[in-house]
Amino acid sequence: MNDIFLHHVSLTTRNLPRAIAFYTDVLGFKQIDRPAFSIGGAWLNAGTVEIHLIDFPEGSFRNTKSVGSEDVHFAMRVKNFESLISKLSQHGYRENLEEGDNRRLIIKTKSVAGYSQLYIMDPDCHLIEINAAFTAA
Repeated sequence: MNDIFLHHVSLTTRNLPRAIAFYTDVLGFKQIDRPAFSIGGAWLNAGTVEIHLIDFPEGSFRNTKSVGSEDVHFAMRVKNFESLISKLSQHGYRENLEEGDNRRLIIKTKSVAGYSQLYIMDPDCHLIEINAAFTAA
């Protein structure tokens, strides 16, 4: 049987340059070559995972601007969780922002999952979980 692994997540965006800036500047992805498809977009890479942005201003998006762990999301893992929180803070992400603010941050350091988690949204309201490596209690 073949091993299976996540290759990429494809996301629509209303504003391609803004989405590229978020994923490269805030999360540290690198933009990579993309085939000349008939629609605009960008491919981004972080290790073995890619995000494929699709320029689709009329696209389908979440109908809420709330950050929470109960909604559809994709997750990434980082080696240094505290360092990421610091970097997000430098970009204006904080826990004490009001509901509906795109830079609101939810941090769960005592997660039932066994590792710390945080939740943020990208500029198009795609929900992202970022978690730390598992540590035994």
